[in-house]
Amino acid sequence: MRIACSLGSLLSVNQVLDCSQILSKTSVDTIWIPETWGMENFSMLTMIAQKASKPKIGSSIINIFSRSPASIAMGSATVDIISNGRLILGLGVSSTSIVEDFHGYEFKNPILRMKEYVEIIKIILSGNPVNYSGKFFELKNFTLLIKPPREKIPIYLAAVNKKMVELTWKIADGVIFYLRPIDEMKKTIQTMQSKRKINVTCQIITCVCHDSEIAINQCKKTLAFYVSVGTIYREFLAKNGFESETKNIFEEFKKSGFSSNYELVTDKMLNSLTIAGDPETCIKQLEKIKKTGVDLPIIQFNPIGNVIDSFRLLSNTFFEAK
Repeated sequence: MRIACSLGSLLSVNQVLDCSQILSKTSVDTIWIPETWGMENFSMLTMIAQKASKPKIGSSIINIFSRSPASIAMGSATVDIISNGRLILGLGVSSTSIVEDFHGYEFKNPILRMKEYVEIIKIILSGNPVNYSGKFFELKNFTLLIKPPREKIPIYLAAVNKKMVELTWKIADGVIFYLRPIDEMKKTIQTMQSKRKINVTCQIITCVCHDSEIAINQCKKTLAFYVSVGTIYREFLAKNGFESETKNIFEEFKKSGFSSNYELVTDKMLNSLTIAGDPETCIKQLEKIKKTGVDLPIIQFNPIGNVIDSFRLLSNTFFEAK
């Protein structure tokens, strides 16, 4: 079974590198690194390529509003050279608050913007001269000076709502799903894969602990965080079976922050969106997710207690030693 791991923003730079070294001794398919407002993605992927020489490495995700298409293409080419052709380029549009408040750009027409980004990046990585005229970008006589090992680096798009899902299946090599209810995800995958086959990944909030209650509470806290601060996820989940839950969690967040709103995450919500519990329970939950049609489950590590000890338990649960 192909299975991947995401090492995210709850970890320090050194912890990500230490966890990557542990993964280097397993059969993990891909190590994914997110980019929020902490670690810079291409720098981290470069270091991870040195720590783990076999797995693929992926950006999950690079926010297209934070860099030009040319700079993303240059970064991708550089990392693909350093990793000997192991990069998967994951792109996304992020959110209004991050784009406008953190990067200072207007969050405008994200679907068309993504389309232009992907078109330009593909041309640049092919080594051909770029003369491009779009609504957002005008490029003239751009040719990449370095030659990556591949003329085509796989591009995956993070997709939540219908229009981005449809664009992903038109122009990308893969999709990155997140916080998608199991029943809805299964229907979406069946519908879209009947039109064109691409690689389907889904990142899953995951907490493993021998004490199931501790793991469940940690998963609830992470899920409540995304529902509280992530408008796009809150609205999507409300439309797909969790209207009352998302409303209650968000209302409690506005009253008291994160201190207790996680207690309003229901078992139904938890079981549909996360993996949480002791190792045996977590493996069963993973099998349920695989049946939706996901090609590559991405285990999102949420540490409990000592980070490295917690990660070793997660690694031993999901990733076979070489």
